[in-house]
Amino acid sequence: MGGAVSAGEDNDELIDNLKEAHYIRSELVEQAFRAIDRADYYLEEFRENAYKDLAWRHGNIHLSAPCIYSEVMEALDLQPGLSFLNLGSGTGYLSTMVGLILGPFGVNHGVELHGDVIEYAYQKLDTFIKTSDSFDKFEFCEPSFVAGNCLEITPGCRQYDRVYCGAGVQREHEEYMRSLLKIGGILVLPLEEKLTKITRTGSNTWETKKIIAVSFAPLVQPKNRSSEKTRIVPLPILEVRTLQDLSRITIRHTLKLNLNQDKVKSGSLTKYSTKFKRKRMYRRRMDSVLLANKHMFVSRVIPSTMDNNNNCDHVDEDRLEEDEEAVEDREQYDLKPDPPINLLREKVLSLPLPEPLKLYLLYYREK
Repeated sequence: MGGAVSAGEDNDELIDNLKEAHYIRSELVEQAFRAIDRADYYLEEFRENAYKDLAWRHGNIHLSAPCIYSEVMEALDLQPGLSFLNLGSGTGYLSTMVGLILGPFGVNHGVELHGDVIEYAYQKLDTFIKTSDSFDKFEFCEPSFVAGNCLEITPGCRQYDRVYCGAGVQREHEEYMRSLLKIGGILVLPLEEKLTKITRTGSNTWETKKIIAVSFAPLVQPKNRSSEKTRIVPLPILEVRTLQDLSRITIRHTLKLNLNQDKVKSGSLTKYSTKFKRKRMYRRRMDSVLLANKHMFVSRVIPSTMDNNNNCDHVDEDRLEEDEEAVEDREQYDLKPDPPINLLREKVLSLPLPEPLKLYLLYYREK
């Protein structure tokens, strides 16, 4: 499933394409998608395919197409502080994006059938926390995953504000999925070949909306077991934050507010802009025309010389090469800006605090 938008050359171009096709429609969702590079969740040998709008599977590892994740994120209508349950959490890519919106006081849980995929998801989560500059731009709700079949969750378990199922749900299991939802909550799932949004409006009232046609592998049915051997899947534990952890969250939040106030005073606080990316996309298209059909490009842009009989003369190849070099020079100048400074990190490092405390405030990040 996928292929609704053209491929990008990097994560930002992919997001640009999803926005242009109206799969990404809200600023919160756009920020989350830009913060996490989709390629980071691919195995190294398959990274070149990461920015195509296609699903990817290797063994038990699976990612849905970007257009599907976009529709899911928009339909969930996420807000800070909500609780989220991801059934079939896979690589953790979606759960990590959700965590950027939920913030430190949300709940972010996942249930995954395959133990090796959970191990993979935790590896990717650890890499994101330790190395991504995006981590310091958000207040993060770290996801927790448990292994098991999501159709065998503890009966009468707690309910969530938002629930997503990443596998095709048979009609017979729809009621079970609804039972996981709080009043006012939203359930998004593939139901009868349609991505469906179900909102719980009361104890026994629901609103259902079909979003787009999709094709998902069906939920794996539990193995037949005797009642004595039925396996119950416990959901992740709801942990109460320690005073130490709450202090770190509060300090980092206060520092971010101060940094934003400084930006406002200096007039440098601006929303994320895609002009830079779009400019680069235009130049790349221009280069492809230039290299594929030089004479066509030159006839449009560079006036041809005329002989005494008013016939078109041959194109000056030396001049053409100079123009190509000029374009390359401009691209190198325009497309390689200085890397952005992690202002929060710089601020923490400048504080008159013991080094161990600074490292703690930075989550012991590697950069």
